[in-house]
Amino acid sequence: MTEDLDALAKQLDREHVFHSWSAQAGLDLPVIAGGAGTVVWDHAGRRTLDFSSQLVNVNIGHQHPAVVAAIRAQADELATIGPATANLARGRAAQRILGKAPDGFAKVFFTNGGADAIENAIRMARLHTGRDTVLSTYRSYHGNTGAAIVATGDWRRMPNQFARGHVHFFGPYLYRSEFWATTPEEESERALHHLERVIQSEGPSTIAALLLESIPGTAGILLPPPGYLAGVRALADRYGIVLILDEVMAGFGRTGRWFAFQGYDVVPDLITFAKGVNSGYVPVGGVIISDEISATFDDRVFPGGLTYSGHPLAAASIIASIDAMEAEGIVDNARRVGEDAIGPGLRDLAARHPLIGEVRGEGVFWALELVSDRESREPVGADVIGRLKKELTSRGLLPFAADNRIHVVPPCVVTDGEVQEAIAIYDEALTSVEEDGP
Repeated sequence: MTEDLDALAKQLDREHVFHSWSAQAGLDLPVIAGGAGTVVWDHAGRRTLDFSSQLVNVNIGHQHPAVVAAIRAQADELATIGPATANLARGRAAQRILGKAPDGFAKVFFTNGGADAIENAIRMARLHTGRDTVLSTYRSYHGNTGAAIVATGDWRRMPNQFARGHVHFFGPYLYRSEFWATTPEEESERALHHLERVIQSEGPSTIAALLLESIPGTAGILLPPPGYLAGVRALADRYGIVLILDEVMAGFGRTGRWFAFQGYDVVPDLITFAKGVNSGYVPVGGVIISDEISATFDDRVFPGGLTYSGHPLAAASIIASIDAMEAEGIVDNARRVGEDAIGPGLRDLAARHPLIGEVRGEGVFWALELVSDRESREPVGADVIGRLKKELTSRGLLPFAADNRIHVVPPCVVTDGEVQEAIAIYDEALTSVEEDGP
């Protein structure tokens, strides 16, 4: 008799794996044994469209042959080396990343992932300015390490507030405006006024950094209104504050650009990245450092480091990923498919499903905000999201859900046909939930 590997995987998972952000009892997680592009499957061969990109990180798709081959070749040559060495793969990976950054950036500090990229960007800003406070928004997620989780604005920071010097403020979100705004321009102007008052009230001379996701991801894919990011840059300049833009989720093709901020007339001082830089094939992240901040540490020790900083397998995967994305037009595909397929498809769903309060996004970075009543904009409860996730999964689509939203975030290599297939599944699942009643 052939062993049921899916059952074995579930058994071992239940017995031995402790999962993040979860109560452990009762978890029933899908089994993924393999994948290619936008599709994953279990050991029995059941096919599922991955419209979560796992944790919105598999930008280049599953098992891209060029990236897999590069990791294999690097492992044959040199599997690991410490950071206190010069390594050609590491240098070339940094060079590739800097080739996508704005002018004025010449150094990359490599980390193990996005959270410790945030940690080290905060450290750099504090040492560069000699100040302590970090401002970030309530609607944000920056990672699960000490300072990163406290910089995060959502509920996950509350049991973890052990880091010092963090203050939160409200960013723009017109659909649920904190500023009684009725237009994007009003929302931008009033949100900037609010931010400046927070800066003034906290004391500009105490503030090291403004930390923002260029486009808040887990918090709702909140596209900045006109002039907002440029206005934040102006406030940072006015008060001598370092501007850190978190591109961990939004970077490397997700928005149809190499960096999300490139669509918003702004250049930060520090850029954090991870996820899409190599689609998570090997854990890696980093900080792209402006020349001015880099020069701070020319003759001064930077008190930070990681055993696996610039790991050669990660470096090889970055080189291959960026080269493949360029050669295959993958970033352009993300932009085009967002404009031509995902956006129109989701807006059509919104016209037919009263559960959808708002559709927003760009590239392969979209959210459906679900409401029990469009007039009051009351968010649906967790039970509705749970039912919808179950309906989507049973129909062969792996969703990404956050609060009262379903995020539509396939790999950048998604095709128009796969988008059409997914839209049909969203349509059926929404219909089923609406018929059962919110």
